[in-house]
Amino acid sequence: MHETTDHQTTDHQAIDSQTIDSWASQHEALGWTAAQLLDAYRSRQVSPLEYAHLLIAHVERHEGRINALYDYDPERFLAAAEVSTQRWARQAPCGPLDGIPVTLKELIATRGTPVPHGTLAGDHSPADEDAPAAARLNEDGALLLAKTTCPDYGMLSSGRSSFHGLTRNPWNPDFNPGGSSSGAGAAAAAGFGILHLGTDIGGSIRLPAAWCGVVGFKPSLGRVPVDPYYVGRCAGPMTRTVADAALMMASIARTDRRDAMRLPPQQMDWSALDIDVRGMRIGVMMEAGCGLPVDEQIKRCVEDSVAHFRKAGAHIVPVGPVLSRDMLDGLNDFWRARQWSELLTLTEQQREQVLPEILAWADEGHGLDPVKVVRGFEQTLAMRRTTEAAFDQLDAVISPVSPNVEFPAEWPSPSNDPSRPFEHIVFTVPWNMGEQPAIAINAGFSRAGMPIGLQIITPKFEDLRALQLASAFEKWQGTPSNWPCQA
Repeated sequence: MHETTDHQTTDHQAIDSQTIDSWASQHEALGWTAAQLLDAYRSRQVSPLEYAHLLIAHVERHEGRINALYDYDPERFLAAAEVSTQRWARQAPCGPLDGIPVTLKELIATRGTPVPHGTLAGDHSPADEDAPAAARLNEDGALLLAKTTCPDYGMLSSGRSSFHGLTRNPWNPDFNPGGSSSGAGAAAAAGFGILHLGTDIGGSIRLPAAWCGVVGFKPSLGRVPVDPYYVGRCAGPMTRTVADAALMMASIARTDRRDAMRLPPQQMDWSALDIDVRGMRIGVMMEAGCGLPVDEQIKRCVEDSVAHFRKAGAHIVPVGPVLSRDMLDGLNDFWRARQWSELLTLTEQQREQVLPEILAWADEGHGLDPVKVVRGFEQTLAMRRTTEAAFDQLDAVISPVSPNVEFPAEWPSPSNDPSRPFEHIVFTVPWNMGEQPAIAINAGFSRAGMPIGLQIITPKFEDLRALQLASAFEKWQGTPSNWPCQA
């Protein structure tokens, strides 16, 4: 994401590091956190260019099976890494993320690259400028490895896309990584870089984070400026550790006037992750109020996770759902009508290029009564009311991220029913409409070895507290040691 050089290395299959000289140590380096990699740059244990060669070899070993990346350009990445190496050789990094490999969800614009929105249909002209978060990461010296895949219009919790093809879950390619930040979740789990940026309007960061076993943070609405902005739409980190997510927040949370819904600038020490939970009142929400039933394996995993907070001195309070069937159905009506309005801008031939499940779902929005659409939108305000009320006497809420553990790679959603595509977002979408920060973190694994996610939600604007609680849980629980794509 930074400047290029005339002295580009072209043999990206080679690993020219004299320090990282065995596969065991190479594998260890690929598992470093951003802080560890920065320390390695600072101590000259490894250079950004050496690490870039290592990372490219790893990506090219596994990407063909996963299909997580878009706009993957090894030569561009190596050129930027060489310039970063020159800065580190002078001990003059250009920013706090100089040389750290990042990926950005395809929907997040980068200058000169098309933003196809996951679909073959419509305009694929190159973007004129970087979106806010992309600009901040660039300013801080992060190196763009690639963009990451998403489904058509970002409207599926799935790795299916008419433009990108099928993205698979690195833990088991027979299963779906979720979406719509499908490529970001898969890339984080597979170790394709360290920092990954997703977007979330109903669970699109947290759901793939849960199904891919990584950390996924949806901040308070407006904490991370986005362009275009919309009701409930957030951008946030997807990483292997909470500390990496916090480090990324320090960059992407800086203000940008292009987002008219942004929060006022606020000085926050994102690295201050320690917290004492003694005396905190933490609600536990085991039922969503509608949608798919919660898998028993998820219930047991969440109960085991809550035990850590209880043991540390938190007061655990059972709480009821914040979502109702009317709320979810109303939102479905509103989103259908909105999607149909987008499809109307296409020709009939272009519409035929969109995934059939998107067309089938949106087509039902064609004949909706306008009053029903308005009442559907008003259900977002009802969610805002119930989610805000949930924190009257609570410091945080814990819940599952999703009601299901996994689903087939080829399905558009866990229900595989285009007429009811949102039965699995019931634990995540209320907090988008309510604007509260919410974080997904790995809480364990199913009997089949697939990740299970835990969601921690805090009151609006208490973004740091969400990260702190997740960090505390991470210390108690530990991070996965059996990451996929290690061979």
